[in-house]
Amino acid sequence: FDALDAGRSVLVAAPTGSGKTLVAEYAIAKAMAEGKKSFYTTPLKALSNQKYGDLLRRYGPDNVGLLTGDNAINGDAPIVVMTTEVVRNMIYAGSPTLTGLRYVVLDEVHYLQNAYRGPVWEEVIIHTPPEVDLVCLSATVSNAEEFADWVGTVRGSTAAIISERRPVELHNLYLLGDKTSQGLHLMPTFVDGRPNPEAAALDSRTARRPPVRGQKTRTPLFTPRRAEVVELLGDESMLPAIYFIFSRAACDDAVRQCVNAGIRLTTPEERKQIRAIAEAKVTGLSDDDLRVLDYAGWLSGLEQGVASHHAGMVPPFKEAVEACFAIAAVKVVFATETLSLGINMPARSVVIEKLSKFTGEHHQPLTPGEYTQLTGRAGRRGIDDVGYAIVLWSPFVPFDQVAGLASTRTYALSSSFRPTYNMAANLVRRYPADTAHHLLNLSFAQFRSDAAVVQLEAQLDRVQRAVEEAQAAATCERGDVAELRRLQMAADEHTRPRPSDRLAVQQALASVRPGHILVVPGGKAGGRVAVLSTSMRRGGDVRIRALTVDRKVLSLAPRDFAAPPSPVGQVELPAPYAPSNSAFQKAVAHALQHARLRPSAETQSPGRGRGRRAQAEAEWAAAHPVAGCPDVRHHLRALDRLDRLSNDAARLQRRIRSRTESLARQFDRVLRVLDAWGYVDGWALTEAGERLARVYHESDLLVAECMEGELFDGLDPPSVAALASMFTYETRGPGTPPAPTFPTAALRERWSDISRLGRELNLAEEDAGLPLTRPPDAGFVPFAHAWAGGRDLDAVLGDEDMTGGDFVRNVKQLIDLLRGLAQVAPLQATADAAGEAANLLFRGVVAASSAVST
Repeated sequence: FDALDAGRSVLVAAPTGSGKTLVAEYAIAKAMAEGKKSFYTTPLKALSNQKYGDLLRRYGPDNVGLLTGDNAINGDAPIVVMTTEVVRNMIYAGSPTLTGLRYVVLDEVHYLQNAYRGPVWEEVIIHTPPEVDLVCLSATVSNAEEFADWVGTVRGSTAAIISERRPVELHNLYLLGDKTSQGLHLMPTFVDGRPNPEAAALDSRTARRPPVRGQKTRTPLFTPRRAEVVELLGDESMLPAIYFIFSRAACDDAVRQCVNAGIRLTTPEERKQIRAIAEAKVTGLSDDDLRVLDYAGWLSGLEQGVASHHAGMVPPFKEAVEACFAIAAVKVVFATETLSLGINMPARSVVIEKLSKFTGEHHQPLTPGEYTQLTGRAGRRGIDDVGYAIVLWSPFVPFDQVAGLASTRTYALSSSFRPTYNMAANLVRRYPADTAHHLLNLSFAQFRSDAAVVQLEAQLDRVQRAVEEAQAAATCERGDVAELRRLQMAADEHTRPRPSDRLAVQQALASVRPGHILVVPGGKAGGRVAVLSTSMRRGGDVRIRALTVDRKVLSLAPRDFAAPPSPVGQVELPAPYAPSNSAFQKAVAHALQHARLRPSAETQSPGRGRGRRAQAEAEWAAAHPVAGCPDVRHHLRALDRLDRLSNDAARLQRRIRSRTESLARQFDRVLRVLDAWGYVDGWALTEAGERLARVYHESDLLVAECMEGELFDGLDPPSVAALASMFTYETRGPGTPPAPTFPTAALRERWSDISRLGRELNLAEEDAGLPLTRPPDAGFVPFAHAWAGGRDLDAVLGDEDMTGGDFVRNVKQLIDLLRGLAQVAPLQATADAAGEAANLLFRGVVAASSAVST
C-alpha cells in the first residue's frame, strides 16, 4: 500500500491464499477515489468472470465492466475486468478507453512464461502508457527480485513485495500400500526437517530395476487405490480434497470407481444443495444437450460428493463443481493441473497421484514450481490450522526424489517473448525504427537471455540422446519401417467413403461372414483383420467385429472403408465358437498372421480408381515384411516419436541461434519476411500490413495471407467458420492425425491452398531462421460446419471422440477469430459472412458456457 501511495508500481510474489488480491483491490479503490480508471487483467476467461462477479458485488453494475472474447459488458466503466489480450489490443489500437487509466492489475503474471500466450504480458508491461502504474500479482518465484528489477527498468520505480510464508502451514505426507500389513501407511515426508527415515526404509524394500518385458515386478508395496485414498482422507478428517491426476479420462474413471465402491460423502441436505446448484448452472442447456453430455451420470457422482474437473468438461459442469466445492458440499474433486491456475478452490488436502505428467508427446517429471502451484491449494485460510499435501507411492519414483521435490523452493520465472508478425506490424505503425528496436531490447527475454542459452544447450543435449534412442527403436531387421508407414498413410488418405459409396459399402459388409479376412485401408487397423461377427444396426447400418494380428478387437463401420471390401482370405475359427475368449482370439490372431492373402476383387476391377487405389495400397502395406513383425506397432510409434524429437531438436537449435543473437536482429528477420510477402515497404505498412496489425492470432501472417489471397471470399457463413477452424484447432495426442474430411468440394480445394501457403511460409521462416508458424489443421472442419449450419449437439459430436468441453473451447476460439476477421476482411461480403458465422456458432451449449452470473 505504501508503495502504491508513493506512485510506484509493485510486484507482489506470495503463496496462494496469502492475500495478494487485497493489494489489487486497494489500487482499484485508490483509482476510484481519484476519479480514475483501473483495469484488472487475468490469463483466463473463467478467472475474469469470477473476478467480475467479486467486484460487481462490491462496486455495483454501473462501476464494473467485463471485456473477454465471450462478453462485452459496460466497457467504459471505471473498473473493467478483461483478459490480458484485450488490454494489449487496446494499447496497439490506441483505444480511447485508455484515457484516464491509473492502474493495470496483472493477475497471475507468472503466466508470462506460457509458450503460446505469455508474450502478451511482456507487451503490456512494455507498451502501457508511462503514467499508468502496474500491480503485478505472482505466485512465489525464486527470481522475483530479478523480475521486479526488469519491470523497474522498463517502467520506472517498482517495489518487490515478496513473502514465502504460507498463511496456513503445509504438512507434506507420503502414502503407500503395504501387502505385508494389509493396510495403508500415511507418514510425514519430513521429520525434524529431514526426509523421514521410516518412509525411506519402507521404500527401500522395492528393488527398482528396469522392467523386463513379460516379467512382473514383485514388491510388497503398492500404490493405494483411489477409493481407498478417499476413504482414508475421510477417516483422518482431511476432506475436502483436490486429487490431481494428469489425465482427463483417469479423472472421470476415479469418480466412477468411488461411486461403484459405494462411497457417499454427502448428507441429504447437501445433496439438495448440490442438485439446486447443478440445475441452476445448466438452465441454458436443452434436454438433448444434457443427454449427450451424460448429465444424469455426472450428477450422480456429484450428489455422492465426488466430481472431476478438467478441460474436457463443458463450462456449466465445471462451474457447478466449483460452486459445490466452494461450500464444501462436494468433498473430493479429481482434477488435472488446469485447476491449479487462478480459480479460487482451496481445500484442506491436496493429493498428487504421480510426480510426472504426459505433455502430449512424452512423460516429464513435475518441476518444483509445478509442485508448489499444485500444493498451494492445500489449507483454507481462516478455516484450517494446517493443509496437507499427500504424494502417493510409485514404483518408478524413489522416496528421496519425493522429499527433494517437496523441499525445493527454486521456481524461476522465465520468458517466452519473441517478436511476432502482428507485433512487428504494430511497432512499424506506432514507432520510429530506432524506438522499435529499443523496445524489443527492453523485454524480459533479452534481460535474462544469456542464462537461458546454457539451459537450452543442456535441453538440446537431452533431446539429441532421445533421438538416438528413438532411431534404434524405430529400426526393424525385417525392413524399412518408414516405407511401411508411407504405404499406410497413402492408404489412409483414401480411406473414408464418399456418400455415393456408402450404400455399396454397407451391402458388401452385410455379405461378410465370420472367418473372412478383410484389409482395412489405414484408419483403425491399417492392415489385415479377421472377422469375428457381423451385426445389423438401425437404418441398415452394419458393424463388423474384427481381430487384428496383435489381438486388438475392432468395431468397424462403413466409414472405415473407402470402397466396397471383399475378402482376401479366410481363417478357420476354433470350436467352440467363443469370440470373447482370450484363447480363441489368440488362435485366430495366429492363423491370421500366417494366412496367405489373395488379391481382392476390388483391386482387379477396372474403373473404380479411388477405392481400388486405397485397397491396393492397404494390401501392399499388409504384405510389407515389417507388417508381420510382432513389434510393428512399437516400431511405428517410435518412428512417430523420432519425427517429433527431430523437430524438437531443430526447434531448439533455432532458439539457441535466436537467443545468442539479439531480439532486435530477430525482429529484423521478421521484417524481411514481411517485406518479401508485401506487408511492409521500407519502414511503412502496406494496406495488407495495416490489416495484419489487427490480426491477433497465433498464426497471424498465415491468416492474413489467406485473406489477401481471397480464400475466405465467396463462401457461406458455415463454410467460413469451417475454413477459419483450420487456424484455431490443433489435434491432441501423439501419432499421425486421421485424414481430414470436408463437407464441400470448395472447402477441400481451399484446404489444399491453405496447406500450400503454410508450407511456403514455413520455408520462408526456415530461410530466415525464425520459429515456424504452426501448420493449419483441418480436424475441426466438419464440427464447425455442422454446428454453424444448425445441427444439434448429438448430431455434431455423434460417435466422435471429442468431448463436450473440447468442442466448446474450440468453438469459442473459433468465434474469437471470426469476430476479428469481421473487423479486418478487405471484402465487405466476407466480413459480413465471418460475423454471421460467429453469431451462428454462438448458441446452445456454447452460449450457455459463456454466460456470466451477475
